[in-house]
Amino acid sequence: MSDLRRAWQAVDYELLERMYPPPPQYLDTAYLASPEEIERVQLERLQHRARRAATIPFHAKRWAEAGFDPRDLRSLDDLWHAPAYTVDDIRQSIEDHPPYGDYQAITPADAVDEPMRVFMSGGTTGASRPTFYTWWDREVGAVLTARGLYMQGIRPGDVVLNSWAYGLHNGAFSFDEPLTRWLNCAVLTTSTGNVTSTRKQVELARDYRATAILTTGDYLLRIADEARAMGLDPKTDLNIRSLATNIGDEQTLEDTFGVPCYSTYGFHEVQYVSVECPARQGLHIFEDAFVVQVVDPDTGEPLPDGETGALVVTELYKTGSAQFRYNIMDLSFLHPREQCACGSWLRRMGRFAGRGDNMVKLRGVNVWPEALGKIALEVPGTTPDYFVRALRIEGRDEMVVMVASDADPAQHDHIRAAVEARLKERLGVRIAVDVVRPGALDDLTELATSPKPKRFRDER
Repeated sequence: MSDLRRAWQAVDYELLERMYPPPPQYLDTAYLASPEEIERVQLERLQHRARRAATIPFHAKRWAEAGFDPRDLRSLDDLWHAPAYTVDDIRQSIEDHPPYGDYQAITPADAVDEPMRVFMSGGTTGASRPTFYTWWDREVGAVLTARGLYMQGIRPGDVVLNSWAYGLHNGAFSFDEPLTRWLNCAVLTTSTGNVTSTRKQVELARDYRATAILTTGDYLLRIADEARAMGLDPKTDLNIRSLATNIGDEQTLEDTFGVPCYSTYGFHEVQYVSVECPARQGLHIFEDAFVVQVVDPDTGEPLPDGETGALVVTELYKTGSAQFRYNIMDLSFLHPREQCACGSWLRRMGRFAGRGDNMVKLRGVNVWPEALGKIALEVPGTTPDYFVRALRIEGRDEMVVMVASDADPAQHDHIRAAVEARLKERLGVRIAVDVVRPGALDDLTELATSPKPKRFRDER
């Protein structure tokens, strides 16, 4: 097959590095660009991205119905004229055009021209959602994640345990690729505790002097508990100097390992979108690769800076499936463009604040499960683990917050009452609470098997 192109032939790596500087060069270049330069690059790449997305049937049909012509993109504000879409639209695309849907720009047949990867997301309640990535997509996505990992303290030559689940999902590979190809780290592919026991992970981290263990914050704390059970102090007997995780109780993680925990945001289709700097004034968006908007979760209307709503993300770099005004339904807000104490002019977003599509209206009050968990874990005696259930009881919606506690079981009733009181004080409605032993929620959260813990189940 003379027309077969290998990875090094399909990607111009010199061009890639000029367009998307990897770390540490990034911190001296695009990270410090002026507002005018940031927006110039964004508009140029947005216009190019729109032209390519217009060739994908999924987007072409939606744009025609909405009267949006990509040639009308003359400013960043014109992006608001393009229709947004959600995961429900992707599911419908797969149903109408199985098995890949019509939202992809490539299919497996195109692998002859350029190596590709396919990862699955979802599938718990229906068909899995495939996302095809060209080699360019994987490499640029890896650069973006490498930027975040570097800013979180990981350095070339480090030994890193990758304790995310290696499987159909993108998660573990989205860390493996940047660590290996762009940060020159030695990666121990431990995967989850179901693959490599927690005790073995502690032993590997200790013996190989690992500087980071990439997993959820909850599992990091489980690893710390196992280390203590082995007579080790996580602060002094392990060599952890980077807490590169975006899921968990950050203060508890910092207290446990003695190093700072900087927040990040990203998702399956695009890897890292933003990362917090030491100034902790919000998460810096990689604006050479993304335009991020915030909308009302119910109406889709634009929200002003500072107001929490659903994130709508447009990526500016991919050549496979396009994310063009993808309403991911994650909740956050945007800071106005102003210079951070670190010197960067990049737009900043708030931390992840929950899921817009998980909202439950409980006796007239809008309630998000993640917010309930955060409030519950403020009560002394709880450990950083929770699960929320929505139920229909005697004709009305109810919620139950399940929290874990390592306190004496005789104290559980007291902790339950304290959590219920705190929730009532903060929300104005009564929410039932169950207190369980540590580990009892693992089957519900899928802590050991899922790329990220599940925190909510709608049983109505």
